[in-house]
Amino acid sequence: MATDRRYPWKVTASSFLGNTLEYYDFLVYGTAAAVIFPKVFFPDAGGFVATLAAFGTFAVGFLARPLGGLYFGRRGDRRGRKPTLLVTLSVMGVSTVLIGLLPGYGVLGPAAPLLLVALRLVQGFAVGGEWGGSMIIVLESAPPHRRGFFSAWPNTGGFSAQILITGVFAWVYTLPEAALYSWGWRVPFLLSAVILAVTFWMRLSLKESPVFTAAVKTEREPDPVRSTFRENWRSLLLILGLRFAEALPYFLLTVFALSYATTLKIDKSVLNTAILVVSVLAFVSHGVFAAISDRIGRRPVYLFGAVVVGLAAVPFFWLLQTGQFALILLGYVLVLNLGHNAINAVQPAFFAELFPADRRYTGAAGGRELASILAGGLTPFVATALAGPGGTRWPLVAGYVVLGAVLTIVSAWLAPETFRRDLHTTAEPATTPRRRTSRL
Repeated sequence: MATDRRYPWKVTASSFLGNTLEYYDFLVYGTAAAVIFPKVFFPDAGGFVATLAAFGTFAVGFLARPLGGLYFGRRGDRRGRKPTLLVTLSVMGVSTVLIGLLPGYGVLGPAAPLLLVALRLVQGFAVGGEWGGSMIIVLESAPPHRRGFFSAWPNTGGFSAQILITGVFAWVYTLPEAALYSWGWRVPFLLSAVILAVTFWMRLSLKESPVFTAAVKTEREPDPVRSTFRENWRSLLLILGLRFAEALPYFLLTVFALSYATTLKIDKSVLNTAILVVSVLAFVSHGVFAAISDRIGRRPVYLFGAVVVGLAAVPFFWLLQTGQFALILLGYVLVLNLGHNAINAVQPAFFAELFPADRRYTGAAGGRELASILAGGLTPFVATALAGPGGTRWPLVAGYVVLGAVLTIVSAWLAPETFRRDLHTTAEPATTPRRRTSRL
């Protein structure tokens, strides 16, 4: 452990910026795929088909993330957290900048969308290794009694990215149409180079995780991927279930709800403002829930968040249908700040602590990204299909969220308590739940 008390904050700031870049790159692509890419990269297709094609390139990134999680997880467990994070950051940032420089269909023809897909695959591959590594290097560098608190802050990167994207595109949309489709849409992608440069500079000055440094002095696992699936498959299954109550409400409220609101004649600016407010409040809620988890354990906080998500699913749609901003915001606060944020704040520490030191990066990153396809990436598609034409079958969507919450509640109940686990151990951790959680 570094003796400098400021060092854990430095590691945390670096990982926060890295995850902000990660989510910024992924979310800015989604925004462009909905508005810009159909005309720039798929002009020969009809409006609906072009939009589907653009969203298809968005989905490709999710398919590449598990591969990245396993590849970079193995690399991080064998070569170190710091050098691996420098690679993921560089690949992720450069691929995003290249998307911003990519000529459109009018210049390259069919090669333009093919190159777009290729860059999206590279982007998703790098993102798959960024989350796990950045969380783990913070966890393994933080004071033992505050691991949850420190590792929660990088996980607010999605909300800080949402704030940045809202501001950038608010300006981009003010441009004349000719400027918007020629160079204006490229600005958000090129701006990621600023975050990339600052974060890369910060990471160069970081030390290797003290846990990894200690682990290399012992006999290390020759193949972390094989060992993780052979010996830690229960933890991987637990992560799959634990992700539903976190990923479902996030993508439901930030993606599906925007399209569903149009069927209710609600202006998208109302929901965008609500998302902006809860994104700011997320910093407070993450800090509070993470600090609580360091005192009473990860499982109670995780269970609380999952129960809130399940109970608030139906009321959220009732509040949304009122069309009143104050009530809509209340729904967002209940589901995201009170439910989702309780889970999201604890998730980095909880997932990483499930695995021994020599397989921690592989298990946490690979498990989370494998689960992201089912628990997150398919949410907008499934919710749209369940809602049906005109969104009249919204109770099915709410039921979908409740089912996901139940899966998470069961998984959290079966999971072991981890907040006092020794991170240096390379032994297989117990998987039986701790019925009673003692307080510090």
